[in-house]
Amino acid sequence: MDSQGQERFLSFILQRVQEGKEEEAKRILMENFKKQQEGTFSEEDALSFLPRITSLLKEEKISEVHAVVTQFSKTFNQRGDSR
Repeated sequence: MDSQGQERFLSFILQRVQEGKEEEAKRILMENFKKQQEGTFSEEDALSFLPRITSLLKEEKISEVHAVVTQFSKTFNQRGDSR
């Protein structure tokens, strides 16, 4: 994901987290973005993201975020593992 895509994803997630949980969500996202930039972001990272971020989401936004993350995971898997 390029930096513009990361900014859009960050904004998307932050608009859907519970009040007061924004900094924790941002920290999780920034960790993932850093790994992506370093080329160390793995399928395991993608799979562990969902349970971590779900606990921070507004109840009514969970299914929406799950759908977006699932779609991203599919494109990640289609690109293949570079190891």
